[in-house]
Amino acid sequence: MSLPTLRLPEHLAGPLAAGHPWVYRDHVPGTPPIADGAWVRVEAGRAAAVGLWAAEGAIAVRTLRRAPTGGPLAPPDRAWVEDTVARALATRATVATPDTDAYRLLFGEGDGLPGITADRYGRFAVLKTYAEAYRRPGSDAFELRGLVVRALAGALRLKGVLAAPQDDAPLTALHGELPPPEVTVHEHGLAFLANLHEGQKTGLFLDHRDNRATVRALAAGRTVANLFAYSGAFSVHALAGGARRAVDVDVAPAALRDAERNVAANAGRYPERAAVDPRGRHATLALDLLTDPAAALRHADLVGSDLIVLDPPSLARHKGQRHAALRAYRRLNAAAMAALPDGGLLATASCTAQVAPEAFRAALAEAAVEAGVDARVLHEAGHAADHPVPLAFPEGRYLKFVVLRVDRPS
Repeated sequence: MSLPTLRLPEHLAGPLAAGHPWVYRDHVPGTPPIADGAWVRVEAGRAAAVGLWAAEGAIAVRTLRRAPTGGPLAPPDRAWVEDTVARALATRATVATPDTDAYRLLFGEGDGLPGITADRYGRFAVLKTYAEAYRRPGSDAFELRGLVVRALAGALRLKGVLAAPQDDAPLTALHGELPPPEVTVHEHGLAFLANLHEGQKTGLFLDHRDNRATVRALAAGRTVANLFAYSGAFSVHALAGGARRAVDVDVAPAALRDAERNVAANAGRYPERAAVDPRGRHATLALDLLTDPAAALRHADLVGSDLIVLDPPSLARHKGQRHAALRAYRRLNAAAMAALPDGGLLATASCTAQVAPEAFRAALAEAAVEAGVDARVLHEAGHAADHPVPLAFPEGRYLKFVVLRVDRPS
């Protein structure tokens, strides 16, 4: 099969040979007449790869296979896709347990399938794609997506493999059947309600699964303030770990209603010493935390919290917003540290891809100075094991999670 070939600058030979999966638009010479979503061959020095061309966007080519220049290199076929999916599923062997049936099956670039993610929610898998051609019938990218769907359906006993709601298109069954309006899934033995028909708003961010377990292990006897709570998953884990009380704070009333339902759904799973009516140990609070976080944390329901979970949404969509995002992280974390009592814990996170782990830690250090406290790192993590990040692709690590002990200087 003869493919269009793009010659890239020599300095890209190293990243291409190492397996970096992206070729940026400004590294492609000219404007080649290639159909959106078509297979192309790219070469730099002695390195070569095959990938999918994108007619628009900052990423021009997403590469899938690589080989020395001049060597045989064909587009992925059915056998290659099945093997790639099988390796991805094998990576999740320690994640898929009887008490956990919600996790990421495919993490795009991390599993050798750039631009394609798949999440498992019980007996359903939900695919999301990050290049328009994956959703355009007739393109090579669309055919590749079909091979991925068939590989997942063949490897797992699923009721349905679904295309996530995207670009105004509703949830669509690519294989099998559609799910009911709401499904119940399990994470470390706890139950959560998920609405797969609402795209990202399924009620559960899977990348925080192990971080929620960390909060559960730290929560015994503490009063928890779960900021930017969404559907309350951190609070459910904290209550299961023996927290005396948890307050979910979010600006969206609908999210807080989901949080109340998730807490109630696990009433029988909380420790006996705290097995009272969950409504007495859980409250919700509708507050705008971004406008004035310090004022928000002075609310009567939050004063005295000695474990604060701070998990804001992404604060930057592109590199130009990075500095503004760092300022926001300093402000939010300084307010949280100032609100904690001596010896309190702050479990803080950033899902902003444009903020590197080192930059996030630096922002936390500056926040501690601003709050006038001493802060020590007790735990640091990122994604769970179902979100692997290639060594050649540091951009793939977007999630940062740090647990700090906050003390007042003596």
